[in-house]
Amino acid sequence: MLMILNVAFKNLLRAKKRTLLLGIAIAIVAVLFTVLRSVSSSVSKRMIESATTLSAGHVNVGGFSKLRKKGADAVLDGRKELRAILEELAPEAEKIVDRSRGWGRVISGASSLNAGLSGIDPSQEQRFFSSLRLAQPAEYGRTDGKLGNFDDLNLPNRALIFAAQAKKLEVGVGDFITVVIEGNGGQSNTVDLSVAAVASDIGFMSNWNVFVHRNTIVNLYKFDDNTTGVFMLYLKNANAASDLRKKLETELPKKGFEVMSHDPNPFFMKFDKVMGESWLGQKLDLTIWSDEISFVMWITKALDFVSFLVIGVLAVIITGGILNSMWMSVRERTKEIGTMRAIGASRSFVVRLFLCEAVFLGIFSSALGTLIGYLVLMAVNALNIPIQNEGIRLFLMTNEFKFVLGAGQFFASVCLFSIIAGVASLFPAIRAARMSPVEALLHSKGS
Repeated sequence: MLMILNVAFKNLLRAKKRTLLLGIAIAIVAVLFTVLRSVSSSVSKRMIESATTLSAGHVNVGGFSKLRKKGADAVLDGRKELRAILEELAPEAEKIVDRSRGWGRVISGASSLNAGLSGIDPSQEQRFFSSLRLAQPAEYGRTDGKLGNFDDLNLPNRALIFAAQAKKLEVGVGDFITVVIEGNGGQSNTVDLSVAAVASDIGFMSNWNVFVHRNTIVNLYKFDDNTTGVFMLYLKNANAASDLRKKLETELPKKGFEVMSHDPNPFFMKFDKVMGESWLGQKLDLTIWSDEISFVMWITKALDFVSFLVIGVLAVIITGGILNSMWMSVRERTKEIGTMRAIGASRSFVVRLFLCEAVFLGIFSSALGTLIGYLVLMAVNALNIPIQNEGIRLFLMTNEFKFVLGAGQFFASVCLFSIIAGVASLFPAIRAARMSPVEALLHSKGS
């Protein structure tokens, strides 16, 4: 085998021009593949981070209460009892956080916006605050101003908003905003809140979230203190979320809770469905993180589709180039093939020789291309380049060009293009191996 590898390597060096051109083509495709997969992986990672920071845990135990047939409130009674049961049923959860939920109109002196209201207990939210960064005033159009303090959310009637919201509302730390909600009886309730802190955006999903102390939600909606909106369970391994959801779906009814049939959509898309049902009382709604952001999962699906489409087209082009190169190599080396066969080389030897040449070319070229792609992406990450276009920020879910790089992507790229090169060379290699030694030597004399 070492002899075949040695001969294959020397053959590639001998056909320098052809090897160089084909190698450059494979390397360029490998660079594109690396960049596209990195973009897709980055968006997926930020989706998980954004979702599990802002609005969901890996597993979510929410639900609805119906005091009248046409009603539906995203509120759960028995907050303390349910927490104790979840701690018993889900010991694998690293953290269990509960938040009150609401929806309202946020109004300033300059503008207004609709936003989801999350009522938090700051003492439970170390994970949340560690994922945030206080925004510099320049991020929301201020030339001066205070940075604020996350700890101020412990004070009455304080709010945490994000940079894009602050920019639209034209407010900063210490300014007042008014929140208007529709209460359980259909009446409008309002509260004036002081902006305790402005956080940097976490993708576009942060445009829809305003955080306040849970007491603010309780008072605003006239809830009981033993109510909440959702329990968010955080796991070491996000991939285990579906299994835990199914476990809770089985075990919670044994504890006396009614559980809704699984609906893989965010809770705010279920109000109409719940209002149209005839039951009264309370039912739990169990979801995982991907359910709660299913309305934006099309972004990663679109990226994956575009990536595979582009790579598929380029792979066909590369395959054609390798086929053509191998045919030329077979024609140029007819005498060499005939000589090898005449002195006893088997057909399998010839096939392995051509396959090794193609795989060598695939490995070295794709490794070089992937390395170049990694270096380019690392340079972009280091430069902290801001994204000026709102559409690109929306699509990439970030305010700076930042890409996820992993060793798995490197090896996947090298393996993929090595396989493509090997498969593309298979037919020419078999044709070369089937040459009769006598015919090959006579053909070389005639030429």
